[in-house]
Amino acid sequence: MRILFLERGKLWSYGLPDGFRELGHMVRMSGPVTSSNVAKHLNVFKPDLLISVGWGPDHTRPKQQLVRKLATQYKIPLVYWSTEDPNFTQAFTIPLLQTMNPDFVFTISSKTAARFRKMGYRSAHLDFAYHRNVHQSTKPIAKYRSDIAVVANAYPDVLRKYPLLFRRKALEILIRPLLKHGLRIDFYGRDWHRMAPFLGAAIPKKWLHGPIAYKDAHKVYSSAKIILGLQNYKDMVTQRTYEVLGSRGFMLTCDTPAIHRLLKPGREIAVSSTPQQTVLKVRYYLENQQAREEIQKQGRKAIDPHHYKNRAQTMLSTLHKQGLFIKAKGGRL
Repeated sequence: MRILFLERGKLWSYGLPDGFRELGHMVRMSGPVTSSNVAKHLNVFKPDLLISVGWGPDHTRPKQQLVRKLATQYKIPLVYWSTEDPNFTQAFTIPLLQTMNPDFVFTISSKTAARFRKMGYRSAHLDFAYHRNVHQSTKPIAKYRSDIAVVANAYPDVLRKYPLLFRRKALEILIRPLLKHGLRIDFYGRDWHRMAPFLGAAIPKKWLHGPIAYKDAHKVYSSAKIILGLQNYKDMVTQRTYEVLGSRGFMLTCDTPAIHRLLKPGREIAVSSTPQQTVLKVRYYLENQQAREEIQKQGRKAIDPHHYKNRAQTMLSTLHKQGLFIKAKGGRL
């Protein structure tokens, strides 16, 4: 098949697109979503499937209308993978669906998929995963060596706007107590210098490293002794959960139902329910290399099936069952 991702950025150029490539399909990124640019791809590349992902600069209402118009004109199935649910479902995803009207919607939230189906949209759950060619274990690199690290953007504006978001609780469980006890954390990501109101103190400038390229993050996962894994919801896991374990990193995260469904705490991942537990577990695992390495080993085994080739196959199989494809070129999906 020929698959065109309506994507100009770098983040969604990895992962799922390469999963399709591993299955033997031809994949292209559209670049900026403009009438002339997308039409050129439709006429020259002649895709069998259009895929739009997430929330980016091309997800404006006029561009959503353009995508729907071109998909209809060229009679190509249009799929949207929603990666901002459920927190932004009402504010962003539902207006997008009403405008873009995709032929099928995948979402990282199983509850939101059910909600979409009740609204009349064909929808299914499709979770994040890790990229086998990007998230690999490497030997520790001096530049990224540390006891404790966080790879994530801080999102202070989102935290202020959505005070009930579980991520605020995750900060209180995982990061705030370590700062209070003077334990150094190396931060990779945007806006951590603005987080004093949520953490009780400003983070020392020497601990702030700014954003890191997506393809380089695995170097931190492989070099830090402990990666703190912030969670956004109790019933879902973040994309980074898959990526850290896929890189054979050691993750300490929040003790949530979603983590228990995916992994075995204490064997494949370390978890904490309280600030006090976090301090105790960090000190324990920093002093016990063998215990860390065993969890890293088992965590990598447990996460192994959750790569983007399997996610791409799940997407195509679902679309086939829903009748969006009768047969792919060459007789295979």
